[in-house]
Amino acid sequence: MKRDPGFIFRIILMLGDAFAVVAAFGLAYWVRIYIDSRPFYFEASTLDFIISTIVLIPFWWICLALLGLYRRYIYLSQSKTSETYRLFAASILGVMTLISYGFFLGRTIFPSRSVAILTATFCFILLKLTRAILRRLRLALLIRKKMGLQRAIIIGNSKNTTRILDYLTSHPEEGYRIVSIVAGKKYIPKSFRKLQNSSLKEAFHHLRIPADVIFHTDAYQPDYVYSESIRHHALYYHIPTESALTTHTGALTLIGDTPAILVKVTPLNTGSARFAKRAGDLIIGGILFILALIPMLIIWLILKISSPRAPAFYSSYRLSRYNRKVKIYKFRSMKPEFSGLTPEEAFKKMGKGSIIEKYRANGDYLDDDPRVTKLGGFLRRTSLDELPQLWNVLKGDISLVGPRALVPGELRNYGDRSLLLSVKSGLTGLAQVSGRRDLSFEERRTLDLYYIQNWSIRLDTEIILRTVAAVLTHRGAK
Repeated sequence: MKRDPGFIFRIILMLGDAFAVVAAFGLAYWVRIYIDSRPFYFEASTLDFIISTIVLIPFWWICLALLGLYRRYIYLSQSKTSETYRLFAASILGVMTLISYGFFLGRTIFPSRSVAILTATFCFILLKLTRAILRRLRLALLIRKKMGLQRAIIIGNSKNTTRILDYLTSHPEEGYRIVSIVAGKKYIPKSFRKLQNSSLKEAFHHLRIPADVIFHTDAYQPDYVYSESIRHHALYYHIPTESALTTHTGALTLIGDTPAILVKVTPLNTGSARFAKRAGDLIIGGILFILALIPMLIIWLILKISSPRAPAFYSSYRLSRYNRKVKIYKFRSMKPEFSGLTPEEAFKKMGKGSIIEKYRANGDYLDDDPRVTKLGGFLRRTSLDELPQLWNVLKGDISLVGPRALVPGELRNYGDRSLLLSVKSGLTGLAQVSGRRDLSFEERRTLDLYYIQNWSIRLDTEIILRTVAAVLTHRGAK
């Protein structure tokens, strides 16, 4: 999915919760100091107390998350009873956790029991109030400004089509805007007939802005509808029959009171997963970029000394997430006269067109490539030519770990490449650490698809560690 407004709202909700907790601590302390007339022996100022509270905010986020208060069905529920109970429990548990934390560290978090009681009380009140205000603001943006709405297509000849349509249009807080309906007239109210399309292909063709979500309400052509959702990078919800509810393989959720199965193309569909991956790219990529600055400067100087008039860097366009073209940077490893040319053009220019077929058959590689300089060969064997791509990682063009970035002309070899383009390309990947150039084209493609469908932080960490080992031992490098 290209957008995740729900994830953005959860971030705002977390910030609102942090504000409410800090305000509750400050208010509790102020009441105990200036309203309560009983003797008080704690010497720290209100400001010092609030600062120490801010440092402990992660404790509260963890507590709120464990109680499910950042789950969509809780914070958007029409019945706020469940959220109220959870907020009350979080306020009590949060204060108790901080008391225990202070006990084990040998320090006092709360100067008196009354401050702890007041903090729990104000936390509950302010958390409830802050969340109500944020929901109102969100609803105002959704209804009046049409901001953050996810564009949805409903497809299927089923009563569920009518049910989902009625529910989503009567509950704008869900955050969906129906842009097309692929169903028979009997399932579409007259007021929505203008959104009717005869096929999913026609629906996508008529949309100026691609849809974000597809709700599939019957069992007709599930493979086709699912593949189209992948091709257009949209979330796919299947509204199952009653018998199918016990055999689903996706994530079961509720759209109002209708069960729906969210079939995820990749775990990276969710905003929280993409946030974690991007945070890892910035932290690890930033550290690696700083460490690589001096080696990159040395390589740049050597390249400029060896070929003063030739550029030290080489750039070319690759395809990354959602078929987006990005400019990838490397140190130049080829002779200047062949830089920027396709392999076919370069081999023909040097009068060796006969080796093109061998080059392609060998997985785009030759043991003694006549285009590559001696220094370039060393840079390739050690993977030092790819160091400038750390800048691409920091920019967000690619990720540290992901499938291999595709040259636009290579797409003809991949058949349906939509799944490969559902995530960002990577500086390294599962295929590279599993043999790099020793693997066939089909083996690399299979490993890339496995990575996309089974992504996890643990898998990324393993691949990064294996990449370091592969580079140090030159395993698979040529």
